[in-house]
Amino acid sequence: MRVAGFTEPGGPDALRLLDVPAPEAGHGEVRVRVRAAGVQPYDLAIREGWSPPGTPGGFPRVPGNEFAGVVDEVGAGVTGVKPGDEVIGNCRLNAYAEYVAVPAEALAAKPASMPWDVAGGFPAAVMTPHIALEEMAVGQGDTLLVHAAAGGVGTVAVQLARIAGATVIGTASEGNHDYLRSLGAIPVSYGDGLEERVRVLAPSGVDAALDGAGGDALTVSLNLVKDRDRIITLVEHGRAAELGVRTTPDKRSASRVAEAARLYEEGRLRVHVRAAFPLERAADAHREVATGHGRGKVVLLTAPPDAAG
Repeated sequence: MRVAGFTEPGGPDALRLLDVPAPEAGHGEVRVRVRAAGVQPYDLAIREGWSPPGTPGGFPRVPGNEFAGVVDEVGAGVTGVKPGDEVIGNCRLNAYAEYVAVPAEALAAKPASMPWDVAGGFPAAVMTPHIALEEMAVGQGDTLLVHAAAGGVGTVAVQLARIAGATVIGTASEGNHDYLRSLGAIPVSYGDGLEERVRVLAPSGVDAALDGAGGDALTVSLNLVKDRDRIITLVEHGRAAELGVRTTPDKRSASRVAEAARLYEEGRLRVHVRAAFPLERAADAHREVATGHGRGKVVLLTAPPDAAG
């Protein structure tokens, strides 16, 4: 099968098309013919040489930790999944590929109405904010500050928080303000004076903050949120313990994805794809994510997307 992988860490150009043996579904596993895979900062870190805990070493390495596709092989001991099922799933590595083998419990059903490009970037886009908001106990009456609110994770965080009954203030460039308003957030611009602008919008204070930007954004969160246990950073992992704030714990589950998929089917949650690249342009996809700007998700396609599965 074809994969987008690398034989030594490096910049985006380290990624190239490789031919490797296709995996087989082992006991309790399902093999999926991948149609689309999301691209995230997590993947960029892997390409640069980071190894997620518990993952095997060696080369070639194939990034990719979220995907959508069609089940084509079911291993022994698996029930409730059959060849031909359209699924969305998560893994830690190997999704930039034509096939991926994962435990059956890592999969959720893809809604029939969800396009393949959206489906490929759906699992991680919904998993991270779902866990973060649960950890910060964001709910009715809270005011949540979301930094990088127009990004793939930020837009879902906005929507899930609104569904939970919270008021959401979202930082973004001015070009994304109308978009954030359409999601139910109160937009605010980045830059000098951010703290003061947020205080004007939330005179009663900010209860929790989800930091998807780092740097000054995290400093502003520290100044605005009294309880640091209700601040989660998605990017400043190295500073989190020192500052007394939290990172997102590894509590990924297909049930979270399935719950978000139900909200998608009900029309209460949407995920925007800003760019889709073919597998052979994985390096360009990484460059796009590395800009740190842009609305919504970036995905890789192993086959052309269609409108409804």
